[in-house]
Parts: sequence; C-alpha cells; structure tokens
Amino acid sequence: MKNIDPHTLRLDGIYQQKGEDRWMQRIKLPAGVLSSRQATLIADLADRFAGGRLHLTTRGSIELHDLRGHDLAELNRQLVAVGLTGRGACGGAVRGISCSTSFGPQFHACQSLARRLHRHFTGNPWFEGLPKKFKIGIEGSAENRRHLIQDVGLVFAGEREAEPLWDVWCGGGLGREPKPALLLAERVPERRLIPLIEGVLVVYRKGGEKGKRLKHLIAEIGETEFRDRLRAATPEPFDTLVRSGLGELLSPATDEEPVLVPIFAGELRADQLRRMARLADEYAGGCLAVTGNQDIAFAPTSEKNRAALQQRLNLAGPGDSLCNPAPTFRICPGSHECRMGLAPTRDIAAGILENLPAAASGLSLAISGCPNSCSQPQLADIGIVTRSLKRGPDGVREPRFDLLLGENTGLGHPLAQNIDIEDLQNRIIDVLITAINSEKTKAAS
Repeated sequence: MKNIDPHTLRLDGIYQQKGEDRWMQRIKLPAGVLSSRQATLIADLADRFAGGRLHLTTRGSIELHDLRGHDLAELNRQLVAVGLTGRGACGGAVRGISCSTSFGPQFHACQSLARRLHRHFTGNPWFEGLPKKFKIGIEGSAENRRHLIQDVGLVFAGEREAEPLWDVWCGGGLGREPKPALLLAERVPERRLIPLIEGVLVVYRKGGEKGKRLKHLIAEIGETEFRDRLRAATPEPFDTLVRSGLGELLSPATDEEPVLVPIFAGELRADQLRRMARLADEYAGGCLAVTGNQDIAFAPTSEKNRAALQQRLNLAGPGDSLCNPAPTFRICPGSHECRMGLAPTRDIAAGILENLPAAASGLSLAISGCPNSCSQPQLADIGIVTRSLKRGPDGVREPRFDLLLGENTGLGHPLAQNIDIEDLQNRIIDVLITAINSEKTKAAS
C-alpha cells in the first residue's frame, strides 16, 4: 500500500491518517440504519483490524480507524458480504444519505427515500469523479436546520394521493465559508426527486471548479443562471413512482420516539456495539441506527419491549457505561486521528463538560478540530471551530478557536474569534450563566 496514491482510495471511503501506514475506512449507512447482523460484522472487523474501537459520525456513518494497508481489501470484501459499502463515502461523489431524525415521526418516509437514493447514486459512474463531495440529507421537519448545510436537503412536506412531497433545498455547506442552502422548490412529488438531483449533479459536474462545493458554483453564476441550467439539465421524471409492494424499510415501520443510547464523542468499543446488536435482535426487530448526534437509537417493536430494553440499558455496570455526560456534544476525531485535525477535540470536550452547570443539560454543543466543521458546530447552541495553530510564548504551537452562538433559523454566528483554550472555556461559562439567568427572569415574570 505504500506505493498507492491515497487519492485513488478515496472513492472507496478510505482516507489516510497521520503516521505511517494508517488508514480510515468510512462505511455508508442510508439514514444511519443498519441491521444487527451488519452491526455485529462491523464490531468483528473493528476487533480484527481497528484495535477494537469505532467512530460514529454526525452523518450516520461508521468509521474504522488505525487500519493497515494490507488489510483494506479483505475488510471491504467482508463489508460487501453483508450489503455494506464505503463507495463514495469519501472523495468527489455522492456521500452517505443522512437523516438526523432517527425513528420517530416521518422517519419511515425518510428512511425509504434514503435507501432509494443510496441504491441509485452509490457506485454510479455518472455521479463519481465530481469536483468535490456532494451531500444529500433527508429530514422529517426543518426544525434542526440540517437541510441548510447540504448540497441537496430534502424536508418532508406532507403527502398528496399517498405520494410523499418534499421541500428541496440546494447549495448549502459549512467549511471555511459557511453558506445556508437556498429553497429550490416546495412540495415536490417524490417521483420527481431523482431526476431533479441528477440535474443538479450534471450542472455541478459541468460547471463546478475542482476542489470546490456546489455552493461556490451558485455564488459564481448566481441563482437565476443556476436555475436556468438546472431546467435544461433535468431529465423528465417517470409518470408514476415505482414502489416495492414489500416496502423500502430496513427497520420496522414506526412513528414512536426512539430509545437513545448516548455515546460520548461517538467513540464506541467493538464489544459495546456487539451488545447493541444483541439488544436490537431481542427488542427492536433486529435493527438499530446511528443518529446525527453520534448516538445509538432503537425502535422497540412494542411497549413491553421498550420497557425491557430501557431496563437492560439502565443495568449497564459503571465500568461499562454507554452514556455520555449531558448535554449533547457532537465531536469530530480531531488531531487524535484526522490529518486535518488541529486540536484534541475529545480532550477539550471532556474538559468543558466537567465545568458545565447542571442547568446546561438541555443544550447542544459541537466542536470541530479544523475549519471543515464535520461536527456541524454552526447548528449547535454553542459551537466551537478550531481555526488555526499559533505559537505561544514558550514556542509551543497551540490551537485557536472561534466560538459560535446558535440561531433559531439559520447558521450560528461568531461570538469570539481566534481565542485560546482558557478564554474559550471562560466565555462558554459566561454564555451559559447569561442564558440561565435570562430563563430565570422569564420564569419569574
């Protein structure tokens, strides 16, 4: 593997990590859902090739780190054997189809569409070799704003004659130049989505500059020109939506709230995932999901199973706790594993959590180890972006951070920029104290 160009591996979902012969394999999971059999296989592969650990991402994928080059081909053969793939999970292709609302209301429609889009675009040579990555996200509602950060964001908008309708957003993205998506069309029938997304991809392939996302093309040519090009590039849809009589779901159909198992920083041991797979077999129809907050979710098949599952989870011993501290804290691997990482994100997050007041339990936080913003800090109540490394008085290079405050309808705005870790921690506490006092004042009045 030493003589292979790392760029040739990216379309198979493989990135090179820091150090000699260290690799990461990303595994695509449509809407984050996987079967207990698939989960068990991933746990076995983690034990065999990745030091017994794995990482859950904010897009509902799973990553295996610290792999050796000579193991990658065998690992991929094992994934294919249970219907999994990393194809397109990295590089210039359609990434994993994400959904941040695991189970619960409208998830059956989201998961069904995610699986159809996954089948259509994954490994399709017409949609590989794009200028840069292309992300599609499907949401049951616009509440969490994740449709704003996708190249194509789809938000459930009801039904017409039993056919789902979707609001379509386009051209969003984070990174060094965050830009919210524009509303491309409202209440689009599901049968029109694949042709519409194909049209967007054709426009992007023909006009996009290598290394730049769709948002840059739209900024360059303007929304009007983009819409004109899209109309010319979009093929005609089928007259009817061709469906399977058995449905499109991997998990049992349900609108019930999921049972969540919080996982700190998305870092999970192989034996823990294997235990989750057994619980899924016993109580949740043999399925589980990776959520947009890097947790594990179950959809119990009955109220009896829900109670039994919750009891089993509560009985986990203190040395084998699967729960992370409150509040929700999305965390990318940072400098622990990523070549782009500028800061040890897990360590910083753990330090922040130690000092948070109990009243912060309902908030969401996110830290990104570089400006790429993989942990989506612009969508958190409090977001942290590692901006750069700066040499201190002692000559040691230390990370500098931007602190973001969340918005109700758009992306978070900067509260402070290029600050050190001490200033960052103090400002977060100040923000929380101000917010808590404000809530107390509202309650008193």
